Amino acid sequence: MAPTVGASAASAGGPDPGSSPWWSDALRDPWRDPHTPAAVVVQAAPSGEAMAPEPVTDPDAVRPRGLAPVFLVSLVTALLAGALGGSLGYAFAVRGGSAGPVSLGAGSAEPPPAARRPPESLAGVAERLLPSVVTVRVSSSGGVGLGSGFVVTQDGYVITNDHVVGGGTDTATVVFNDGSTAPAQVVGKDPESDIAVIKVSRTGLAPVEFGDSDGIAVGDPVLAFGTPLSLANTVTSGIVSALDRTFQNGEPGGQVRYYAAIQTDAAVNRGNSGGPLVDSAGRVIGVNSVIQSPAADEETAGNVGLAFAIPINQAKRLAQEIIDTGRARRTIIGAQVGGARAGGAGGVRIASVDPAGPAADAGLRAGDVVVKLDGRSLAEPSDLIALVRKYAPGSVVNVEYRRGSAQQSASVTLAADAK
Repeated sequence: MAPTVGASAASAGGPDPGSSPWWSDALRDPWRDPHTPAAVVVQAAPSGEAMAPEPVTDPDAVRPRGLAPVFLVSLVTALLAGALGGSLGYAFAVRGGSAGPVSLGAGSAEPPPAARRPPESLAGVAERLLPSVVTVRVSSSGGVGLGSGFVVTQDGYVITNDHVVGGGTDTATVVFNDGSTAPAQVVGKDPESDIAVIKVSRTGLAPVEFGDSDGIAVGDPVLAFGTPLSLANTVTSGIVSALDRTFQNGEPGGQVRYYAAIQTDAAVNRGNSGGPLVDSAGRVIGVNSVIQSPAADEETAGNVGLAFAIPINQAKRLAQEIIDTGRARRTIIGAQVGGARAGGAGGVRIASVDPAGPAADAGLRAGDVVVKLDGRSLAEPSDLIALVRKYAPGSVVNVEYRRGSAQQSASVTLAADAK
C-alpha cells in the first residue's frame, strides 16, 4: 500500500517530530519520502531588486598582469647595467681608457737601461770596449782607406793592421766611438806580420785589457769590434772556430804576409781589419785581419763565416818592439824550406840550413822533413814560416822530423833575423 501524502512521521512509526529539532522539518523534506516528486524551486529576488546576470569568464582569455612583475624586471635590468658599466669604467680607468694614451703590452714601471747590464754579459763587454775601439781613415793617392784599431795606452798608442795604414803613409785620422776625431802619426809597422802602430794626438784615453791568446780553446765565445763596410761601432759575436790556422796572403808582386791565425765565425767584413777580437771577459785575444770569401776581388768580398785574427800575444810583442825601437824583430829558424813533400806523407822539406842558425845548432840538415813544430802538423812551407813567426826570438820549440826512414826530434832555440 502506497504511503499517504502528507502522513505524519509518527504514523509511519518514526520518531516524534516534536521531540527532536532534527525532525522538525521532516514533513517538508522531499528526500525523506522516495515517492515524493522532485522539483527545483528558484527563489524569487526580493522585491525592488533586479537580478543581475551571472558573469561568464573565458578560460583561454589573457588575463591582465599587475605592475609588480614589470617593476621587478626593471629593477634587475638596472642593477645589471650598473654593474657592467662600473666594471668597464674601472677597466678603462686602470688601463688609461679613452681619456689617456693607449698603452700596448704589459709594460714595465722602469725598464732596465743598458748601463745596468751585468759587466760579464755581452752587452756589458761591448759597453766597456767600445770607447777603446777607433775607426782609422788614411788618405792616399788611391782614395781614402778605412779600417779599425784599438787603444793600448792612455797617451794614444793604437794597434791596427799594416794593410790599413798602407805603404808610404805617415798620417791618419782616428774617429772615436763618440764621433770625435783626432790626427794620428804612424809610429812603425811590420808588413810581414801585418801589424802597425799609430799615435793619436790625445791623452786620457781608455786602453783595452789584454788576454792570453795561448790560453783560448776552440768553441770559446768571442766578440769582434770595428767599422765593417763603413758602419762604425759595430759588434758581432761568434766562437773560436780553429787555432793556428796557417796561411800566407798577399797580391802577386806585393808584400807576402804569414799568419798563424785564430779562426772565428764572427761576422767580419772589409773595414773590420785592425779591430780587436775579444773573449767573453772583454780581454783582447786577437787583431782581426783577414776574411775568406769566394769573391774574386777584395771589393766584392763579403763575410761567409771565415775570419782570421792575429794572436794578441804575437801582436802585443811586435807592437811593443815598434814603440820601443821603431821596428819589430822577425823570428827565424835558420833554414830555407821548399820542394816536394816526402812521398805524400806530409811535412815540409828543408832545402838548406844556415850554418850559424838555430836549425843547424839543433842538428837539422838539408833534406830533413819537418813533420811537426811544437805538436802542430805541417803540410806546406808557409805552415813552418807562419808558426815560427808566432813565437818570440829566444823561444824553445820542439821539432819532429824524418831523416830517411828514421823519426827524430830536436829542441830548437829560435832567433831574430839580422835585419
